[in-house]
Amino acid sequence: MTITFCQVRPGVDEITEIWATTRRNEGSLATELASFGRAARAGALAGGLLPVSTSADLDDPEPAAWVVDPAGAIELAKAGIPGWRITVLHEGATESILDAVSRTGAAFVRSGRSRVRAAAAITALPAVSATVSVFVDTVEDALAAVADGAGDLLLRGWDREAIGRLRDELPPGRLVERTALPVGVELEDARQAFDGELFTAYLNQIDGSGVARPRYDWAPGKPTPPPVPEQRLSLEWSDPAWTGARQASGIDNLGPDLERILTRSLAGIAPTRDEIERLFYARGHEVEAIASVADELRRRRNGELVTYVVNRNINYTNQCYFRCGFCAFSKGPKSLNLRGDPYLLSLDEVAERAREAWERGATEVTLQGGIHPEFTGDFYVHVAELIKASVPDMHIHGFTPLEVWQGAETTGATVPEFLARLKEAGLGTLPGTAAEILDDEVRRHLCPDKISTAEWAHVMISAHELGLKSTSTIMFGHIDGPRSWANHLDVLRDIQRRTGGITEFVPLPFVHMGAPIYLRGRARPGPTWDEVVLIHAVARIALDGLIDNIQASWVKLGLEGGRRLLYAGCNDMGGTLMDENISRAAGAEHGQLATPEELEATIRAAGRIPARRNTVYEILERAEPTPG
Repeated sequence: MTITFCQVRPGVDEITEIWATTRRNEGSLATELASFGRAARAGALAGGLLPVSTSADLDDPEPAAWVVDPAGAIELAKAGIPGWRITVLHEGATESILDAVSRTGAAFVRSGRSRVRAAAAITALPAVSATVSVFVDTVEDALAAVADGAGDLLLRGWDREAIGRLRDELPPGRLVERTALPVGVELEDARQAFDGELFTAYLNQIDGSGVARPRYDWAPGKPTPPPVPEQRLSLEWSDPAWTGARQASGIDNLGPDLERILTRSLAGIAPTRDEIERLFYARGHEVEAIASVADELRRRRNGELVTYVVNRNINYTNQCYFRCGFCAFSKGPKSLNLRGDPYLLSLDEVAERAREAWERGATEVTLQGGIHPEFTGDFYVHVAELIKASVPDMHIHGFTPLEVWQGAETTGATVPEFLARLKEAGLGTLPGTAAEILDDEVRRHLCPDKISTAEWAHVMISAHELGLKSTSTIMFGHIDGPRSWANHLDVLRDIQRRTGGITEFVPLPFVHMGAPIYLRGRARPGPTWDEVVLIHAVARIALDGLIDNIQASWVKLGLEGGRRLLYAGCNDMGGTLMDENISRAAGAEHGQLATPEELEATIRAAGRIPARRNTVYEILERAEPTPG
């Protein structure tokens, strides 16, 4: 049984942004008050706290959740408030409490410490899904409450060391932090129930599983390396007992379901789609165990070799008529000084950049850009023809499935016909971008005018059938989660089982700082570090035997972040890039170029052997192992 906890502070007469920010910095995520006026609600939200009302008065500005007596809970339910926003106080007769809980679907029954067993008797009844919630002041109080049947602990002013002691006194993986809401609230439900300010505050508190985010400042794209200690891979906790310890070896201390999935994976039995989703819900020790299994599978497939490619990105335009919410490249705010002025390279400029790249040792140019309003498919064909005419031996890795779809549509060709034109013009492989999340429920909010999952798959399968290989990607950490990540990997497995045409899988963490969807308050501030580790590790496990190469994106994570992922199933560090603009436009600060020397030094620092490859993973130059 998972034990949740919430760090909550009682409100004061005047809740200001400064007061709320101070409480947030101390660890709290919620504040409770009998009545929230507009100023108090605004102050709480501005400081990063979710307001919780202890009154059923619906005339007040709406809080995120309510803690009320049984009669108040019934009134809230009659007004259409869903049960996941309601906590019923353990007050009055058992029958009235039971009636309120069963009729409202309340998430919690809040009891006093001395009455936890009585509350647990109510929540243990058939068809009752509520959890007993109780304030506790010490680790001993918390353990006693759990023993009596509490499943949710309310903490006032606990420091991280005390929370760490509680975690270590419970079985591994039992303790999870929640917000003012229960874990597992569907994001679409929150989107429909909350106004914009509440939804933004909630998104800033959670990870993809709806669990409270860790409190570090790191995010993909920021210039600092992830603050994870060398002997660990999980940043689930920040107390010294966690950060100072070594991660446990093996999978024996896991729950039976997770141990079974990982044991079967090591035996060569691929996890099912639902088992992949279960892996993505892992936390703490579980994350490190999954990474360890992924690293073993990497060792079996790739040995100690870690590859990279010398390439150049040519982003030929930043003008685009598609309205993807995550993309700052085509329409990022000029106030952040990230995008620069609109531009469109001439064909001669594209060819010149390809020649420069060849002279600097590149074997590949990657062609990606916005979908310019004046582009037709003929533009893409002419770009490929001109590069090949200028640099015949250069490999052209270009044109996303979205560009292929639009190119076919604007020339009146079918997708296979247009791909055949591109191949004849010199196209070598397709990048697997424009995938974002291959789950149409997420795409509906993230990139509604982009091609669908089925259309993306149609382009890829058609390309592979023509002999054009491709890469594959996922862009994660915004409005997605374990379900959509599992769906994405299952789509890739389906394609690869049909064609075998995918050469690599490249997770791309969402860089939030300049992304329009984040600036509008409609997305999370990127993935957590543990989610970054999981995406790479679970991909290695799910794709084992299908896609042999898992890449770490130094552009999003920095070279140090990429190095750490070499212990979580990755065997490739990507390309030198030379001119990478898309991540920079979103706010990434890791640079636009990594030299071969820098990539090789990073690989050696992980105890691996560097190797230069071409686009389709043929080894061009293998370094000697580091002596000793």
